[in-house]
Parts: sequence; structure tokens; C-alpha cells
Amino acid sequence: MRGAVTMHRNDATKQFHGGDDRIADLIDESPAVDLPTPDTDVPMVSRSVRLPLDTYERVRAAADARGIGVTTLMRQWIEAGLADLDDSATVSLADVRRALASLAHPTAA
Repeated sequence: MRGAVTMHRNDATKQFHGGDDRIADLIDESPAVDLPTPDTDVPMVSRSVRLPLDTYERVRAAADARGIGVTTLMRQWIEAGLADLDDSATVSLADVRRALASLAHPTAA
């Protein structure tokens, strides 16, 4: 294997498209990378969402509190919102418990 090569991305692109095989050699000689296992067998589509920083931090904190990833939580929220549109709403167990508790102990008006 050749020594480590450091080059600017544009230079690497020019060399690759110019037929220089040094980059291909580096790729061929690179160690295999373990990729993360997807959390679902369902084919997924990646979309970019721009959020204000404070909103993202709140979502991240909510995901951390649940022990899941931000993307997983956002997907759950989107699925719940869509279910609400067609009257097949999904609610969290915590919300059900809070609703039941409020019925058992109504607050004075």
C-alpha cells in the first residue's frame, strides 16, 4: 500500500476524471468500513429539513430522553401526525396515562 496521500478534493476529482489510477488504488487498498445497521427493513427516503437551532436542540433532547435517534423520533412524530389526519391517530402511552390521571383527579375550576 502506498503512503498516505493528502490532496485537495478538486485536485483528486481532476486526477480521477483525467484517468489517474492513484485514487482508484487508494480506494481498492482502503480497509472495509462497518456501516450502521438500519433500524428498519422498510425502504427509506432521505429528506433534508431545516430547523431553527433551538427547535433542533429540543427535538434532540426529547430523542435522548427516549433513548432513540433524532431521525427516528421525527419519523414517529410525522407518522403520528399523518395518522391523525385519517382518524387512525397513534398516541404515546405517556399521553394516555396523563389523560387517565386527569380524569381520575379532576382539578377544581
